[in-house]
Amino acid sequence: MAFFTNGSRNQENEGLSDSAEPPQRRLSLHFGLSTKLLLLTTAFVMLAEVLIFVPSVANFRKTWLTERLAAAQIAALAAQASTDEEVPEKLGAQLLDSSMIHSLAVNQDGARRLIMKSPVNGMVDAHYNLETASFFSLIADALYVFASPRDRLILVMGQPQLSESLVEIVLTERPLKQAVYDYAFNIFALSVAISLFTATLVYLSLNWFLVRPVSRLTWNMVDFRANPEDASRVIKPSGRTDEIGMAEDELATMQNELINMLRQKNRLASLGLAVSKINHDLRNLLSSAQLISDRLSSSSDPMVQKFAPKLIASLDRAIALCSETLRYGKAEESPPERHRFLLLPLLEELGESLALPSHGRIAWRIEADPMLEIDADRNQLYRILHNLVRNATQVLEALENEASPEIRIVAEQDGDHMLITVADNGPGVPARAKENLFKAFQGSLRVGGTGLGLAIAAELTRAHGGAIWLEETCIGATFRIKMPNRAHKLANSTDENAQNDAGILAFGRVKH
Repeated sequence: MAFFTNGSRNQENEGLSDSAEPPQRRLSLHFGLSTKLLLLTTAFVMLAEVLIFVPSVANFRKTWLTERLAAAQIAALAAQASTDEEVPEKLGAQLLDSSMIHSLAVNQDGARRLIMKSPVNGMVDAHYNLETASFFSLIADALYVFASPRDRLILVMGQPQLSESLVEIVLTERPLKQAVYDYAFNIFALSVAISLFTATLVYLSLNWFLVRPVSRLTWNMVDFRANPEDASRVIKPSGRTDEIGMAEDELATMQNELINMLRQKNRLASLGLAVSKINHDLRNLLSSAQLISDRLSSSSDPMVQKFAPKLIASLDRAIALCSETLRYGKAEESPPERHRFLLLPLLEELGESLALPSHGRIAWRIEADPMLEIDADRNQLYRILHNLVRNATQVLEALENEASPEIRIVAEQDGDHMLITVADNGPGVPARAKENLFKAFQGSLRVGGTGLGLAIAAELTRAHGGAIWLEETCIGATFRIKMPNRAHKLANSTDENAQNDAGILAFGRVKH
């Protein structure tokens, strides 16, 4: 039995790390499972004994009265054997005294015959017929014995064995009360002993197989919560094959996964802080280099004229990458400031910023109605498309044997939504990248990439209530953006996959 209080624990949390620091907040348990189990087990066993005790007392009372009737029947037979059918006064007194009764009468053939009697003061207080008494009336009469007056006179009728007559006796209830008290005490003592013995066995077995393991799980979770990065606090499964063992295995797995996740988050947080600092200074240095390269573009040297545009483009991309990384490191993007505007000018501006078509090497095709309007944040939509098109440009520029690389962007109205497709005819998305697509630092489409572009595009699209996914195609990579003309509630990505037949979805929205 264990009583748990603040800052204390019993020996049931054995197996926990000795080096574990006590948690700041403990469970407040005035009665532990062990205590409750013992009390409930004892109470239930005692209740079962009570259900047995009451009928037992009723049966004992009936048996005791039946014995008195049998003794009276013997006395009646002795009187009937007398020649003058009268019992001597002395012999009658002895028979009544041995039978513990005051009078004896026999009902035979409808006639009542008084056999013998002794002087007694008072009137009969209660009549009992053992032949017609029901089960519940016998129980009620037996329980009333404990509360009835001590010297009450009762009349009892019954038919003993080997008797054809109904015997009627009058007796004082005092001997019956004393016999019932003695029997009840013996039964109570035996019941308590049985209850304690049974409760102890049940308690020990349940405590060993159930309460101790549950308490071990509980205190392990309490201690693990105090320092979830401490691997020594992970619960060690006992190897049981039942539900407790399954809970231990699942808890250990969850704790290990949480530890690994926290360690990864800490490493990424430290890395992100370091990268942010480096990017901040690097962006300033690159900006200075960009100013110098702008001056080089005005040089008349043919060699400078040849390489200056590439140098400027590389510096622009480096500065953009630094700025993009810093922007992603913020807690969250600002909410979109939506308004309606023509989409085609934005697409043309996008191609010009990325130098598309790329000197005739990468073809740039726009398929959109000049009057097509979209309801979105123009700057954020530009960033979404810029990240997708830039990724396609970098992949196609890395190809050497591709005869006619092409990037195609298609915009069309789809009910209340705008469907924008960005497709290229490159090698497509690698299988390893598909597993973590739209995840920063995990879903890069090229070697050395960070995957920030797709992560930012997914986040901004979600802020608009839209969806972005990778379309499964045979050639190249095709990304689709479905942007609502007004804000809609997000839905489950599974529904969006089913609707769009998409291969990989960043997130979903409610279908309309």
